[in-house]
Amino acid sequence: MNAVAWMDRTFYPGFARNWDDRLFRERILAAMPDSAEILDVGAGAGIIEMMNFRGIARRVCGVDLDPRVTANPYLDEGRVADAGAIPFEDSRFDLVFSDNVVEHLDDPGTVFAEIFRVLKPGGRFLFKTPNRFHYMPLIAQATPHGFHQWVNRKRGRAEADTFPTRYRANSAPKVRQLAAATGFELEHLELVEGRPEYMRLSPITYAAGIAYERTVNLAGFLKTLRVLLMATLRKPE
Repeated sequence: MNAVAWMDRTFYPGFARNWDDRLFRERILAAMPDSAEILDVGAGAGIIEMMNFRGIARRVCGVDLDPRVTANPYLDEGRVADAGAIPFEDSRFDLVFSDNVVEHLDDPGTVFAEIFRVLKPGGRFLFKTPNRFHYMPLIAQATPHGFHQWVNRKRGRAEADTFPTRYRANSAPKVRQLAAATGFELEHLELVEGRPEYMRLSPITYAAGIAYERTVNLAGFLKTLRVLLMATLRKPE
């Protein structure tokens, strides 16, 4: 019997691959108004099935520097563009979302301001990103990009889909600061620790990850060390 698979079934029976994206999808669906036009910032090639909202939203647009965005099957329209200069008009979208993109931004203030601009009054910006105070981002900040590619290759992700990280908007205080500076209301912010995906390489590393997960979830004062940061920002009406 595969030991890691046994530990999956024993300690995390309710978790599946990409559990964090499934959770984020629930948050997006709950915030999405009927007949919404939405924008995926950092849509890329469309490798995360849970970020497919075609047939649910009225129209799904996306932007990314990766030219594969134009063929993203989850989009009605994909444009090659920097998130700091979104090529759509003011007050266009009902909802904007970004899945594991904020950690890659060189200038998050400019990107947040652009998202604010293209949102309709009352529209929401939802994003999911690693919390920079969790051990994995701390390791990532101390290691070269080639190491990140190696780790993700072990986890089944292609090198082409592993991008350099900056972690310039990846803590609760920083999110609050950026929201205030760009005019957003911070509607919701949560920190979540679940199955330790990066530690599922061997039974030994997995056991260490489980111990960490149990500790930061049981001790409320350690919640700032949880891996997943999800936020909902709202543009005032």
